[in-house]
Amino acid sequence: MIALTLAEIASAVDGEVRPADAAATVVDGAVETDSREIAPGGIFVARLGEAMDGHDFAASAVERGAALLVVERPLDLDVPQVVVRDSTVALAALAKEVVARVRAGGRLRVVGITGSNGKTTTKNLLREILGRIGPTVASHASFNNEVGGPMTMLRITHDTAYLVAEMGASAAGDIARLVRLAKPDVGVVLKVGLAHAGGFGSIEGTQRAKSEMVTDLEPTDVAVLNRDDPRVAAMADVTKARVAWFGLAADPAEGGTTALDVEASSAGTTFELVLPGGERRAVSFRVLGEHHVSNAMAAAAAATALGVDADTVVAGLEAVVRAERWRMEVLVAEPLTIVNDAYNASPDSMAAALKALVQIAPGRSVAVLGAMTELGESAGEEHDRIGLLVVRLNIGQLVVVGPDAKRIHLAAVAQGSWDGESVFAETQEEAEALLADVLRPGDTVLVKSSNAAGLRHLGDRLGARWSGTA
Repeated sequence: MIALTLAEIASAVDGEVRPADAAATVVDGAVETDSREIAPGGIFVARLGEAMDGHDFAASAVERGAALLVVERPLDLDVPQVVVRDSTVALAALAKEVVARVRAGGRLRVVGITGSNGKTTTKNLLREILGRIGPTVASHASFNNEVGGPMTMLRITHDTAYLVAEMGASAAGDIARLVRLAKPDVGVVLKVGLAHAGGFGSIEGTQRAKSEMVTDLEPTDVAVLNRDDPRVAAMADVTKARVAWFGLAADPAEGGTTALDVEASSAGTTFELVLPGGERRAVSFRVLGEHHVSNAMAAAAAATALGVDADTVVAGLEAVVRAERWRMEVLVAEPLTIVNDAYNASPDSMAAALKALVQIAPGRSVAVLGAMTELGESAGEEHDRIGLLVVRLNIGQLVVVGPDAKRIHLAAVAQGSWDGESVFAETQEEAEALLADVLRPGDTVLVKSSNAAGLRHLGDRLGARWSGTA
């Protein structure tokens, strides 16, 4: 974090310095909400969570070298403290103060990214592109909520040129709150789908929530919108910002970014990137799955809006080899291929991953699928649709794991004309035993589920087994 006195921190977060004579003390260590991550000189924010009280771990943070505690009640510990009413609110307020101070230097540009799918991939692509021309801070993993967003913002310094922040939401107003902390110069909306639909009530509710990314942008800002998604495209009517389109339907003559001649394989995807004005570049994109080309177009459009040249954009895109840990991650390539994509799953991303599986599989395709969570009342119907899609794609082997995903299996076996086979396993352990008998050299295996279903760990174990490292 940038250097601030305790008095400045207390003013920003509406808190009180204890002891008062420590007000002039300067701190500049990393801000953490996990005491295990504290390094000497760090700032520990003791949050009161649903399951744990961060105040119970403050002593551990002090032992690790914390120079400041942000707490909701004074603690009997020999370290300066800023006492606040709500530690989570204080974390956000501190992030807003830091962004404002760095931005006052005139160099910092902020890119905000939201969408039902693809946020982390697009963020990683932009981090690689922008990092080639200036110091760049980007969200770690999927740090995009009321805690992760501010934590990312607090990593910037006065030297930071670009802040690339995922801005996720599980309810209306979540993105707006993050935007108020660090208003984007470039706001990117990728897709409106059924991810987290249970929290929004409907697909229309999801659309309204995602549009919070662009509704408060200024005319000098840029809204990067997906021309291929009608719900995202409609956001052009609710923003004052200049619109930069991306997508297969985007027109470079109108400032859009698009891709031509898209060809997917087990090595990645090749395409011709067409930038605003018609400038063209061939791209060998190593992130697995044709659906990630949309994320590449979004990253290119955002970078171009920031003035990045075409060669730098392409070099950045080609340097990224995977979307993220547990996202279309190839664990084993011989004697079979295992793709672990079990960190997030929505109906859209599940369908895209299954289509990618069929595209890249030279032999038998095997889908190991778990539940898609947070779909609300549409959960049953959407799991049925995935089962039907498995049949339509003629995937060779389906293994469905966990009772919450069983309707995928039932929908698949109900289709009598399918050449493939489906089996159901109640637990990961049962699935692992089944797969030990079912898998054979030459197979291409996709492991896909929502994070809560935990199949990413099954994918890791399968990768270790077939790579000989188990």
